[in-house]
Amino acid sequence: MEDFDPIANIPSPTAARPLLGLTVLVVEDSRYACEAMHLLCLRSGARIRRADCIASAKRHLQVYRPSVILVDVGLPDGSGLDLIAELTALSPRIDIILGLSGDEMLHDGVMAAGADGFFAKPVENIAQFQEAILAHLPADRRPSGPRVLKDETVNPDPLAYNDDLAHVASLINENYDERQVGYVAQFITGVAKSARDTVLARAGEDLAAAHALRQPTHQPIAALAGLVQKRLDRQLAI
Repeated sequence: MEDFDPIANIPSPTAARPLLGLTVLVVEDSRYACEAMHLLCLRSGARIRRADCIASAKRHLQVYRPSVILVDVGLPDGSGLDLIAELTALSPRIDIILGLSGDEMLHDGVMAAGADGFFAKPVENIAQFQEAILAHLPADRRPSGPRVLKDETVNPDPLAYNDDLAHVASLINENYDERQVGYVAQFITGVAKSARDTVLARAGEDLAAAHALRQPTHQPIAALAGLVQKRLDRQLAI
């Protein structure tokens, strides 16, 4: 990376908080994934801002320039790949651009769009999160001296997962449109993988496969809706 301009009064990173002084913009529509990012940044010393769609991200970027931007590939108002390509072409370029997805097959597409790296969901390991960002920083922006890498993970609030499930239920039950199937499949798969809900993630992948092959989606989306509702009912019972 290049073009890191020194800015006065930015705190220096430390071994315990190696991302101190960085501002991270997370472009992510999942509340659960954003909660994980919030905890990762908090533990690492970075400041975090969130945009839940491309339009919101662009509004943020009109006001300030983050040090790092993390972009989910599937967003409600367009492709994160297109946003990554736009960000890569900016001058001056944002220092670090990373892509996010629950689909590891999108790694090559993210890199081809111009990103510096790729996170496969779930993103929960503190050391891996820090290293993925530090790897793209120049030496003078990294903490000096040895640093102990602790194999710790963050645990987002389960209520944030419940909010994501309620969002999916709303999309299916109230505004279901065949054109939204791709987005619903991507969203629920990423959210379920972040929460390590393998059954729901598999249902999302089944829906995505049917949609990609232009097969009827009524049955996989009905199965998905049933699993989502079962989880919402379980939460209400608690």
